[in-house]
Parts: sequence; structure tokens; C-alpha cells
Amino acid sequence: MTRFRARLALLCSAAALAAGAVVPAQFGGAQSSAAAEEHQWVALGDSYTAGVIQAAGNTFEVPRDGCERTDRSYPQVIDRDLYGLFELTNVSCGAATIANVTDTPQHPIGRHLPPFSEDPDYPFPAVPPQSEAVGPDTDVITVGVGGNTLGFDDFITKCMQLGGENDGKGTPCKDALGADVPERLKTVRHEYDRMLTVLHERAPKAKILAVGYPTVIPRDTAKCSFGDLTQFGTITSGDLAWLRADVLEPLNKTIDDSTGTQDAAGYVDLYTSSRDHSVCDDSKWVEGVVTLPDQLSFVHPNALGHRNAADHVEEALLNTLT
Repeated sequence: MTRFRARLALLCSAAALAAGAVVPAQFGGAQSSAAAEEHQWVALGDSYTAGVIQAAGNTFEVPRDGCERTDRSYPQVIDRDLYGLFELTNVSCGAATIANVTDTPQHPIGRHLPPFSEDPDYPFPAVPPQSEAVGPDTDVITVGVGGNTLGFDDFITKCMQLGGENDGKGTPCKDALGADVPERLKTVRHEYDRMLTVLHERAPKAKILAVGYPTVIPRDTAKCSFGDLTQFGTITSGDLAWLRADVLEPLNKTIDDSTGTQDAAGYVDLYTSSRDHSVCDDSKWVEGVVTLPDQLSFVHPNALGHRNAADHVEEALLNTLT
């Protein structure tokens, strides 16, 4: 309720400023038109921004470019919530790395994940680096990225394999991959810093909002059932605890720390608000490996998760107007 009142107050203030700028036309002149213009917002990021899975809505772009932006992903939800206040350019793309945001073209995969699924439109042409969508007129940038640079999808796949081979016992994934995590996090930090620098250079007046990742794994991993594909499949309880404490939480901290080095950047925390809505909670905001009856979701936010993200990112967007 507090967030709603704050959002309403900011919206009313923005509307009042716009109205005050355009009413006295004999005094406002060209300035009144400029004041009434929409603020330019560019949304960058990976699948946690784009939506991708059917539980996050329907893809809406024709022809498809393979990035799988969905109509219930948080940029699209906010665009409807704040219609007319921000002009959205959404170039987020499933499977994007930090480099794909900064300066490396990406070859989108759509929903082509053999042997699990075949996409009839695959292969897709390359899309340009997402940073090319921002420029001197951009007012605010949201960016949610880092998981693919860290290799979180690789962790999920490998941990399922090793957990199955070990009959759900122990921490086989931690034992195999744990030593690599610090170096992977260093890579994320280095590339995130470089991305923020490039975005600031391309859009000097823009406020950059770095969006963190939600809670995916509960603190109490006993909530998760071994072998349940609507949760984490055959990942062991011990490896889930390791993934939460040593991989996902440090990823968010790395992103937060990186934004702290830039005056024009801020961090949007999604982890705290989603703490009781993990893959293994009854009221889940992130789907597991599959969504019943037969949809591959591979641990991505559903529409409820994107609604929560929209609430927090929306508030941060409105705060850039004050």
C-alpha cells in the first residue's frame, strides 16, 4: 500500500508539472511542448527481463527475432502502467550476456533447445549489441543481466546431471564447480563495470537502473522435492543451498557493488521482496525446470514474478523524475 501511494503521488506530481507547463500557452511557447514529451526509457537485459517462457505471457513481435520478449514481462507491464509517461524501447533478449548488452552482437535462440524443444523459425539473424539502442536523448536505462555471463544455466544443467548420478546425495555439483565460482564472479564484475561505462558514454544524461535477480532457491531447501521437474529436478538439497548462498546471492551483490561505483547508476533489489516466492514455494514467482502440463521453463520468472519486478522497477523509474 505504501508503494502504491508513493507511485500515485509521483504520477500526480508528474502530471501536474506537465499540465502546468502546457496550460499557459502564451508564456510556455516551445518549452511547453518539450515538457510534455515522454521520457525516453530503454530496457536492456536477458531472459529475466525479456520474459521468454509462456508463463510470462505471449511473444508479441512480428516477425519474431528470437529474443522472445513477452507481453507480461516487467518492461511491458510498466509500459502499460505508466502509459504516456515513458516511451519504452525494449531490446532485452533471452540468453543475453553482459557482452551482448555492451558491444557483442547476439544470435538469439528463440525456443530452440534441443533435445527438449525445436523452434521452427530457428536460426534467427543476429541482433546488434543492446547498447546501440541508447543515445544522447535517453533519459533512463534499465538493465538486468549477468546470469548468463556467470553461467547459471550451465550450473542448473550440470547440477541436475550430477545430482541424478549421485541419487540426490551430497554436494556433487559444488564439489565439481565450486572452485570456479570466484573467478566467474570476477568476470561478471569486470564486464559489468565496462558495460556501465559504455552505457554512460552513449547516454550521458541517463540514469541507469541495474535490476537484480529474484529469489530462486528458498533458504530452507527442504521445501524442494528431489526429482520434481516443476522444481529443480535432480539437483541435491546440498547443491541447492550452495547455489543460493555461493552463486546467486553473490551475483546480486556483485551487481549492486558495481553500480555503487557510478554516480548515475542505482540498484533495484528484487531478491528481498521475492524471498517467500521461490521455485519451491507454494506461491511461486519463478517456475522450475518445467511448467505443467508440458512447457519448458528452465527456472524463469512467471507473470507474478514479473509483476513484482514491475512494482519495484516502476518505483525506481518514477524516482528518476523527482
